[in-house]
Amino acid sequence: MAQAEMTETGNGGPGDRRTGPRVRSLLDRWSGDPGIWKRGLVLAGFAVLIALLMIFHAQIPNRIGNLGSLTETFLPWLGVFVPVILVVALVRRSATALIALLVPLIVWLNLFGGLLTGKSGASGGNLTVATHNVNADNPDPQGTAKQVAASGADVLALQELPGGQVSTYEEALAGTYKYHSVQGTVGLWSKYPMSDTRAVDIRLGWTRAMRSTVTTPAGEVAVFNAHMPSVRVKLNAGFTANQRDNSADALGEAIAREPIRRTVLLGDLNGTMNDRSLNAVTSQMRSTQGAAGDGFGFSWPAGFPMARIDQIMVKGVEPVSSWTLPRTDSDHLPIAARIKM
Repeated sequence: MAQAEMTETGNGGPGDRRTGPRVRSLLDRWSGDPGIWKRGLVLAGFAVLIALLMIFHAQIPNRIGNLGSLTETFLPWLGVFVPVILVVALVRRSATALIALLVPLIVWLNLFGGLLTGKSGASGGNLTVATHNVNADNPDPQGTAKQVAASGADVLALQELPGGQVSTYEEALAGTYKYHSVQGTVGLWSKYPMSDTRAVDIRLGWTRAMRSTVTTPAGEVAVFNAHMPSVRVKLNAGFTANQRDNSADALGEAIAREPIRRTVLLGDLNGTMNDRSLNAVTSQMRSTQGAAGDGFGFSWPAGFPMARIDQIMVKGVEPVSSWTLPRTDSDHLPIAARIKM
């Protein structure tokens, strides 16, 4: 009796007997169709083009509307075309397109596959840092401040602080952080003593970057807080980012001159780690998200995050974990990281 039941419901049962002929029928139709290699040539060419864009993105020139930087900002999203091409290739019954699809799939996995393995659950570390562009038009600055303070961060960096609301943020964070400093539109709050705090010139004419020495129980660490100029996509000018690029170069020079070996950069860089225009910074520091994050960690726009333009970067310390925090009333998501000094 048991054997009979296995025959009905397990391998070889009615369901399997129905599925088997369907698969064989599908394979027979494909194998007997001489057009499977001729159809979908344009689709196959498109698949190869996507792969080439990902492989040679660094060769896309920036001379015309900063097209290279624009492509690199949204580079992971080129992977969206893979399932689209797969569906169309199956509908078209194109073996050529299906084989060509392996090229962008392999390239994408090589570039971004490592981000798909969750690492944010790792334990350890002795310093938690967080950063948030609070948005100058934030309707609830006090609630936003308390929300990010609840993350447990030992050091918190805020950007886009309106002059008229600085006192609101200071009052909301006073119970959590004993030390703080606001320079221009950026501010640092710390549970540990801060010293040698000063503005950092990033060639804007006003202050949107600062640094401070934070003395933790594990030793000193230089903490930078920066808000790079915004970029825009315009039909008549392309990706306008020259001011941001110049500021990134100045920030990179300041970090390179920093005498303290252990350095952390927090802030809104208005660019991703793939964007070549941030090389002055990214070439000398590691992204905590890439090293110890869970997924892509997109932070902007908060309603439907498409790019990680808010960054936590380090050198001289070891990233342990990195994650995004719950949404506030800002148009950015706050992000946090745990590092080992």
